[in-house]
Amino acid sequence: MFLKSEGSFKIVSLLALWSAIALGSCQSGDRNALNDPNSQNNGKIVVDGSSTVFPISEAMAEEFMKQNPEVRVAIGISGSGGGFKKFCRGETNISNASRPIDPSEIELCQENQIEYIELPIAFDGITVVVNPKNNFVSCLSVADLKTLWQADAQAKIEYWNQIRGEFPPVKLALYGPGTDSGTYDYFIRAVVGQNQGSRGDFAASEDDNVIVQGVATDPGGIGFFGYAYYEENREKLKAVAIDNGNGCVTPSEETIADGSYTPLSRPEFIYINRALANRPDIQEFVNFILAEENQYLISEVGYVPLSQETMEAVRQRYQEAQSGSIFNGVTVVGTDLLDRFGAEGRSP
Repeated sequence: MFLKSEGSFKIVSLLALWSAIALGSCQSGDRNALNDPNSQNNGKIVVDGSSTVFPISEAMAEEFMKQNPEVRVAIGISGSGGGFKKFCRGETNISNASRPIDPSEIELCQENQIEYIELPIAFDGITVVVNPKNNFVSCLSVADLKTLWQADAQAKIEYWNQIRGEFPPVKLALYGPGTDSGTYDYFIRAVVGQNQGSRGDFAASEDDNVIVQGVATDPGGIGFFGYAYYEENREKLKAVAIDNGNGCVTPSEETIADGSYTPLSRPEFIYINRALANRPDIQEFVNFILAEENQYLISEVGYVPLSQETMEAVRQRYQEAQSGSIFNGVTVVGTDLLDRFGAEGRSP
C-alpha cells in the first residue's frame, strides 16, 4: 500500500532524473522506437507532465511495479504544457495534465501524427495557502484573488491592506506554479478571467515543494497548488477558504467532491498515445490506474476519486481507444465532468 509520508514527495528529483535518462535515449535516436508498439521498449513506460498529477502517477507506479517487476515506469515533471510538448513530439508514452490539451498542442500532435486518448482520473481543488503565522486571513473572495493576481496588480498591489483595507500593511510575497503549469492556467482563468493575463512578479516553480517552502518561511507569503500538496504539508501551511458569492468554503475531499469548493475544483488527466493503447505493458498500467480496486490510492495522496458512473465511462473510452479531446482545446471552469465527458465516453 502506498502511504502518505513527509518523504513521499522527496523522490521527485530521482524520478525526474530517471525520466531524463529515458528521454535522453529517445532524443538521441530512439524516439520512434519509444512509441512503436512492437519495439524492444516494451517494459519501459515514460511519463511526464503535471506536478499536480505526479503524486497519483507516483502512487500508481509504485504499486504497479510491485506487482509487475518486469515493467519500469519513469515519471518526470515539466508541467502540463512541458509534458504535452514532449508527448506531442513522441518523446513520452503518457502525459500527465491538470488541464485539457490546448489548440497549439493539438496542432503539434497532428504535425507529428500523434493521436491521443484523453482520460480524466481524479478531481483536485486548487488550494490557496498562506503562512501559518498569518492570523488575519481565513477567507478570500474570488474578487480578492483577482485584485491580487490580475496583470494590473504587478508592482502595484504589494501589501495585504491593498487587497482589503482591514488587513494590516504586511508585505506580500507571491508564489505559484510556472506558466507552463495547468494549475497556473486553470487558476488564472478561474479568478482573473478567460484569456486574461496575470501579474508576472511572483516566484514561479514547476516544483510545488518549492512553493510550499516559500510560503512556509515567509510571514507575508501566499501561494496556490494542488490539494495533495497542502494535505502533505498542512502542519507548515494554512489553507484559505474561498468565497464564490455563496459563503466561505474550505477545500476538503468532501467540498471538492460535491462541487461546493468552486471555482477552484477541476479534473486531472492522463493522455495516452493511441498507437500504444494495446501495447501490453501500457495497457496493463493504464488499466491498473483505472481499476476500481486501486481508486483508494487517489484518496491516499490527497485527491478525490471520480464517481463510479464517471469511471465506467472513462474505462469504456480507453477500451474503445476513443481519440481526441472532448474539451475542444478550451479549459472550461466549473464544467460538469460526467455530463461533458461521460456522455462522450458512451458514444459509439
